[in-house]
Amino acid sequence: MTDQRLPVIGVSSYLERAVMGVFDVQAVFLPTAYIEPIQKAGAVIVVLPPQRANDGDADLVLEGLDGLCLAGGYDVDPATYARPPHPQTDAPRRDRDAWEFALIEAAQSRNMPLLGVCRGAQLLNVARGGTLHQHVPDVVGHTGYQGSNGVFVTMPITVVPDTVLSRLHPARREVPVYHHQAIDQVGAGLTICAWGDDGVVQAVEDPALDFCVATQWHPEHDAGSAPLYEGFVAAARLYAARRLSPTTTRRPASPPQTAFRSGES
Repeated sequence: MTDQRLPVIGVSSYLERAVMGVFDVQAVFLPTAYIEPIQKAGAVIVVLPPQRANDGDADLVLEGLDGLCLAGGYDVDPATYARPPHPQTDAPRRDRDAWEFALIEAAQSRNMPLLGVCRGAQLLNVARGGTLHQHVPDVVGHTGYQGSNGVFVTMPITVVPDTVLSRLHPARREVPVYHHQAIDQVGAGLTICAWGDDGVVQAVEDPALDFCVATQWHPEHDAGSAPLYEGFVAAARLYAARRLSPTTTRRPASPPQTAFRSGES
Protein backbone atom coordinates (compact mmCIF):
# COMPACT_ATOMS: atom_id res chain seq x y z
CA MET A 1 0.00 0.00 0.00
CA THR A 2 1.29 3.48 -0.87
CA ASP A 3 0.57 6.67 1.03
CA GLN A 4 -1.54 7.85 -1.91
CA ARG A 5 -4.13 5.08 -1.69
CA LEU A 6 -7.49 6.38 -0.49
CA PRO A 7 -9.71 4.28 1.77
CA VAL A 8 -12.90 2.94 0.17
CA ILE A 9 -16.16 3.59 2.01
CA GLY A 10 -19.42 1.78 1.27
CA VAL A 11 -22.57 3.88 1.72
CA SER A 12 -26.01 2.24 1.96
CA SER A 13 -28.76 3.48 -0.33
CA TYR A 14 -32.45 3.24 -1.25
CA LEU A 15 -34.46 1.55 -3.98
CA GLU A 16 -36.99 4.14 -5.15
CA ARG A 17 -39.20 4.95 -8.08
CA ALA A 18 -37.50 7.32 -10.53
CA VAL A 19 -39.06 9.10 -13.51
CA MET A 20 -36.57 10.10 -16.21
CA GLY A 21 -38.11 11.27 -19.47
CA VAL A 22 -40.11 8.35 -20.86
CA PHE A 23 -38.78 5.94 -18.23
CA ASP A 24 -40.57 5.18 -14.96
CA VAL A 25 -38.42 2.64 -13.12
CA GLN A 26 -37.13 1.41 -9.79
CA ALA A 27 -33.67 2.91 -9.30
CA VAL A 28 -30.84 3.01 -6.79
CA PHE A 29 -31.11 6.35 -4.99
CA LEU A 30 -28.74 8.17 -2.63
CA PRO A 31 -28.62 11.94 -2.05
CA THR A 32 -25.17 13.29 -2.89
CA ALA A 33 -25.10 14.99 0.53
CA TYR A 34 -24.19 11.61 2.04
CA ILE A 35 -21.23 11.23 -0.33
CA GLU A 36 -19.67 14.68 -0.43
CA PRO A 37 -18.36 15.02 3.16
CA ILE A 38 -16.79 11.54 2.99
CA GLN A 39 -15.03 12.46 -0.25
CA LYS A 40 -13.87 15.76 1.22
CA ALA A 41 -12.42 13.86 4.18
CA GLY A 42 -10.27 11.84 1.79
CA ALA A 43 -12.10 8.65 0.80
CA VAL A 44 -13.70 7.20 -2.30
CA ILE A 45 -17.26 5.87 -2.35
CA VAL A 46 -19.00 2.64 -3.28
CA VAL A 47 -22.81 2.84 -3.21
CA LEU A 48 -24.44 -0.26 -1.69
CA PRO A 49 -28.04 -0.80 -2.89
CA PRO A 50 -30.44 -3.08 -1.02
CA GLN A 51 -30.07 -6.64 -2.26
CA ARG A 52 -30.42 -10.20 -1.06
CA ALA A 53 -29.06 -10.82 2.40
CA ASN A 54 -28.18 -14.50 2.16
CA ASP A 55 -25.42 -15.87 4.39
CA GLY A 56 -22.07 -14.47 3.32
CA ASP A 57 -23.32 -11.93 0.76
CA ALA A 58 -22.68 -8.86 2.91
CA ASP A 59 -19.33 -10.20 4.04
CA LEU A 60 -18.33 -10.70 0.41
CA VAL A 61 -19.24 -7.09 -0.42
CA LEU A 62 -17.30 -5.69 2.55
CA GLU A 63 -14.19 -7.71 1.71
CA GLY A 64 -12.94 -4.90 -0.53
CA LEU A 65 -14.04 -1.96 1.63
CA ASP A 66 -12.46 -0.03 4.48
CA GLY A 67 -15.53 1.53 6.12
CA LEU A 68 -19.33 1.47 6.16
CA CYS A 69 -21.71 4.44 6.32
CA LEU A 70 -25.39 3.74 6.98
CA ALA A 71 -27.44 6.51 5.37
CA GLY A 72 -30.80 7.87 6.49
CA GLY A 73 -34.19 7.08 5.01
CA TYR A 74 -37.50 5.47 5.84
CA ASP A 75 -38.38 4.08 9.28
CA VAL A 76 -37.03 0.73 10.44
CA ASP A 77 -39.72 -1.96 10.46
CA PRO A 78 -41.00 -2.10 14.08
CA ALA A 79 -41.43 -5.87 13.74
CA THR A 80 -37.62 -6.11 13.96
CA TYR A 81 -37.80 -4.88 17.56
CA ALA A 82 -41.06 -6.66 18.40
CA ARG A 83 -43.38 -3.64 18.38
CA PRO A 84 -46.66 -3.05 16.51
CA PRO A 85 -46.49 -0.16 14.03
CA HIS A 86 -47.44 3.34 15.14
CA PRO A 87 -49.94 5.15 12.86
CA GLN A 88 -47.15 7.56 11.89
CA THR A 89 -44.58 4.85 11.09
CA ASP A 90 -43.60 4.41 7.43
CA ALA A 91 -44.58 1.31 5.51
CA PRO A 92 -41.76 -1.21 6.03
CA ARG A 93 -38.84 -1.52 3.63
CA ARG A 94 -37.92 -5.05 4.63
CA ASP A 95 -35.41 -5.58 1.83
CA ARG A 96 -33.36 -2.61 2.94
CA ASP A 97 -33.66 -3.49 6.63
CA ALA A 98 -32.47 -7.06 6.09
CA TRP A 99 -29.56 -6.02 3.87
CA GLU A 100 -28.33 -3.33 6.23
CA PHE A 101 -28.63 -5.60 9.27
CA ALA A 102 -26.41 -8.05 7.37
CA LEU A 103 -23.94 -5.25 6.56
CA ILE A 104 -23.77 -4.24 10.24
CA GLU A 105 -23.11 -7.80 11.36
CA ALA A 106 -20.42 -8.31 8.74
CA ALA A 107 -18.76 -4.96 9.43
CA GLN A 108 -18.65 -5.41 13.17
CA SER A 109 -17.36 -8.98 12.94
CA ARG A 110 -14.26 -7.54 11.25
CA ASN A 111 -14.02 -4.34 13.35
CA MET A 112 -14.60 -2.18 10.27
CA PRO A 113 -15.16 1.55 10.94
CA LEU A 114 -18.88 2.36 10.90
CA LEU A 115 -20.72 5.68 10.79
CA GLY A 116 -24.53 5.73 11.10
CA VAL A 117 -26.71 8.71 10.18
CA CYS A 118 -30.29 9.16 11.44
CA ARG A 119 -31.97 5.90 10.35
CA GLY A 120 -28.47 4.42 10.47
CA ALA A 121 -28.25 5.14 14.21
CA GLN A 122 -31.68 3.63 14.77
CA LEU A 123 -30.80 0.55 12.72
CA LEU A 124 -27.55 0.00 14.62
CA ASN A 125 -29.44 0.23 17.89
CA VAL A 126 -32.05 -2.32 16.78
CA ALA A 127 -29.30 -4.62 15.48
CA ARG A 128 -27.96 -4.67 19.05
CA GLY A 129 -31.35 -5.58 20.51
CA GLY A 130 -32.48 -2.03 21.30
CA THR A 131 -35.84 -0.39 20.58
CA LEU A 132 -37.11 2.88 19.11
CA HIS A 133 -39.60 5.59 19.94
CA GLN A 134 -41.77 5.40 16.83
CA HIS A 135 -43.07 8.97 17.11
CA VAL A 136 -40.94 11.39 19.13
CA PRO A 137 -43.69 14.03 19.51
CA ASP A 138 -45.58 11.51 21.66
CA VAL A 139 -42.59 11.43 24.02
CA VAL A 140 -41.38 15.04 24.13
CA GLY A 141 -44.62 16.87 23.41
CA HIS A 142 -43.41 18.88 20.42
CA THR A 143 -42.65 18.45 16.71
CA GLY A 144 -39.40 20.39 16.73
CA TYR A 145 -37.26 17.57 15.35
CA GLN A 146 -38.94 17.44 11.95
CA GLY A 147 -39.51 20.41 9.70
CA SER A 148 -41.95 20.44 6.81
CA ASN A 149 -41.42 19.71 3.12
CA GLY A 150 -37.93 18.33 3.63
CA VAL A 151 -36.55 21.44 5.32
CA PHE A 152 -34.03 20.66 8.06
CA VAL A 153 -34.31 22.45 11.40
CA THR A 154 -31.62 22.93 14.05
CA MET A 155 -31.73 21.73 17.63
CA PRO A 156 -29.13 21.95 20.42
CA ILE A 157 -27.22 18.85 21.50
CA THR A 158 -24.78 18.14 24.31
CA VAL A 159 -21.95 15.68 23.69
CA VAL A 160 -20.96 13.37 26.56
CA PRO A 161 -17.34 13.94 27.71
CA ASP A 162 -14.66 11.26 27.30
CA THR A 163 -16.31 9.60 24.30
CA VAL A 164 -15.06 9.09 20.75
CA LEU A 165 -17.57 11.69 19.59
CA SER A 166 -16.29 14.22 22.15
CA ARG A 167 -12.88 14.13 20.46
CA LEU A 168 -14.44 15.00 17.10
CA HIS A 169 -17.30 17.36 17.92
CA PRO A 170 -17.85 20.43 20.13
CA ALA A 171 -19.44 19.74 23.48
CA ARG A 172 -22.41 21.99 22.81
CA ARG A 173 -23.87 23.29 19.55
CA GLU A 174 -26.94 23.24 17.32
CA VAL A 175 -27.13 20.58 14.62
CA PRO A 176 -29.46 19.92 11.67
CA VAL A 177 -32.21 17.40 12.38
CA TYR A 178 -35.09 15.83 10.48
CA HIS A 179 -36.57 12.83 12.25
CA HIS A 180 -39.73 11.70 14.00
CA GLN A 181 -38.25 8.54 15.53
CA ALA A 182 -35.37 8.08 17.96
CA ILE A 183 -33.61 5.53 20.15
CA ASP A 184 -35.55 4.30 23.18
CA GLN A 185 -33.89 1.28 24.88
CA VAL A 186 -30.19 1.37 24.04
CA GLY A 187 -28.81 -1.78 22.43
CA ALA A 188 -26.17 -4.03 23.97
CA GLY A 189 -22.65 -2.64 23.95
CA LEU A 190 -23.69 0.85 22.85
CA THR A 191 -23.26 3.95 24.98
CA ILE A 192 -25.04 7.28 24.58
CA CYS A 193 -22.58 9.97 23.51
CA ALA A 194 -24.93 12.91 22.78
CA TRP A 195 -28.29 14.11 24.09
CA GLY A 196 -30.92 16.60 23.05
CA ASP A 197 -32.04 19.10 25.67
CA ASP A 198 -35.34 17.24 26.05
CA GLY A 199 -33.68 13.87 26.67
CA VAL A 200 -33.78 12.54 23.10
CA VAL A 201 -30.75 10.36 22.33
CA GLN A 202 -28.77 12.14 19.62
CA ALA A 203 -25.79 9.80 19.22
CA VAL A 204 -24.48 6.41 20.30
CA GLU A 205 -21.15 4.66 19.95
CA ASP A 206 -19.48 1.36 20.79
CA PRO A 207 -16.29 2.01 22.75
CA ALA A 208 -15.18 -1.60 22.28
CA LEU A 209 -14.70 -1.10 18.53
CA ASP A 210 -12.07 1.04 16.82
CA PHE A 211 -14.70 3.39 15.34
CA CYS A 212 -18.44 2.89 15.65
CA VAL A 213 -20.37 6.17 15.96
CA ALA A 214 -23.96 6.87 14.93
CA THR A 215 -25.74 10.22 15.06
CA GLN A 216 -29.46 10.90 15.10
CA TRP A 217 -28.80 14.29 13.53
CA HIS A 218 -27.65 14.82 9.94
CA PRO A 219 -23.92 15.66 9.91
CA GLU A 220 -23.91 15.60 6.10
CA HIS A 221 -25.84 18.89 6.22
CA ASP A 222 -23.53 20.46 8.79
CA ALA A 223 -20.16 21.97 7.94
CA GLY A 224 -19.32 21.90 11.66
CA SER A 225 -19.48 18.09 11.60
CA ALA A 226 -16.55 17.81 9.15
CA PRO A 227 -14.21 16.56 11.94
CA LEU A 228 -16.58 13.62 12.48
CA TYR A 229 -16.11 12.57 8.86
CA GLU A 230 -12.39 13.18 9.10
CA GLY A 231 -12.22 10.89 12.12
CA PHE A 232 -14.26 8.24 10.32
CA VAL A 233 -12.04 8.35 7.23
CA ALA A 234 -8.88 8.34 9.36
CA ALA A 235 -10.13 5.15 11.03
CA ALA A 236 -10.88 3.68 7.59
CA ARG A 237 -7.36 4.56 6.47
CA LEU A 238 -5.88 2.64 9.41
CA TYR A 239 -8.22 -0.26 8.72
CA ALA A 240 -7.10 -0.29 5.07
CA ALA A 241 -3.45 -0.36 6.12
CA ARG A 242 -4.10 -3.43 8.26
CA ARG A 243 -6.28 -5.06 5.61
CA LEU A 244 -3.74 -4.67 2.83
CA SER A 245 -0.58 -5.35 4.80
CA PRO A 246 0.91 -8.78 3.99
CA THR A 247 2.34 -8.99 7.52
CA THR A 248 -0.84 -8.38 9.53
CA THR A 249 -4.07 -10.24 10.01
CA ARG A 250 -7.51 -8.76 10.37
CA ARG A 251 -8.25 -7.66 13.93
CA PRO A 252 -11.55 -9.23 14.96
CA ALA A 253 -14.11 -7.51 17.12
CA SER A 254 -15.86 -9.02 20.08
CA PRO A 255 -19.33 -10.11 18.89
CA PRO A 256 -22.27 -7.95 20.01
CA GLN A 257 -24.05 -9.32 23.05
CA THR A 258 -27.37 -9.31 21.21
CA ALA A 259 -27.67 -10.40 17.60
CA PHE A 260 -30.42 -9.16 15.30
CA ARG A 261 -33.22 -11.59 14.62
CA SER A 262 -35.55 -10.97 11.71
CA GLY A 263 -39.14 -10.16 12.61
CA GLU A 264 -42.40 -10.53 10.74
CA SER A 265 -45.32 -8.16 10.81
